[in-house]
Amino acid sequence: MDTKKILTYLTDLSRNNNREWYHAHKAENKAANAQFLELVQELILGIGAFDGSVLHNRPEDLTFKLVRDTRFSHDKSPYNPAFRAHISSEGKLPVPVGYYLTIRPGGGTFLGGGLFADMFRDATEMVRGYIAEHGDEFEAIIHAPAFEEHFRVQGTSLKKVPAGYDREHPQAEYLKYKSWYLEYPMADEAVEEGEAFVSEAVRLFRIMKPFNDYLNRALVGFRMPER
Repeated sequence: MDTKKILTYLTDLSRNNNREWYHAHKAENKAANAQFLELVQELILGIGAFDGSVLHNRPEDLTFKLVRDTRFSHDKSPYNPAFRAHISSEGKLPVPVGYYLTIRPGGGTFLGGGLFADMFRDATEMVRGYIAEHGDEFEAIIHAPAFEEHFRVQGTSLKKVPAGYDREHPQAEYLKYKSWYLEYPMADEAVEEGEAFVSEAVRLFRIMKPFNDYLNRALVGFRMPER
């Protein structure tokens, strides 16, 4: 699988992050996007070998736009020079959690899993409550040898254990979290390898799966807020 157009296009966009350049290079955008969709399809098939819930997805339904919302940002550059996708049983919505990919040249590529969105208070409370009741299971997942070798749980966090939870709880540190996610960085050279990149991503996503499954059990019944 060829991924060179992806990296070349995103590198060029990061150096020319303006509307004039973007609209003058629509052909390059189309070619790079086609390669990315092919990559996402390969990931769907690879993940589907151990998580069949993702196999019904179409790649074009799982990707995110390059255009940035700059209304509340000091950075007014109009484009996010990264190709991104979230593969889950229900598409690219943040819940249920799934398998996340960002390709950003220059050291910004990573594989992700878990709950990234900390703005959904109901989701945060559901996961906190589940960890409080199923802490041993959480510890077993995050301290499994393969998991510890590759990942550590990250997330935005409060300074103190929130009201209503035991400050002495064995998982007190994780009860402070408002999101619980994983990130695994990948070098540009790894992305260039194409087929090898897909194989390695699928291997790492398989190791993530118990963590995702745990969070999805916690999030059963969650509904995305209405816009």
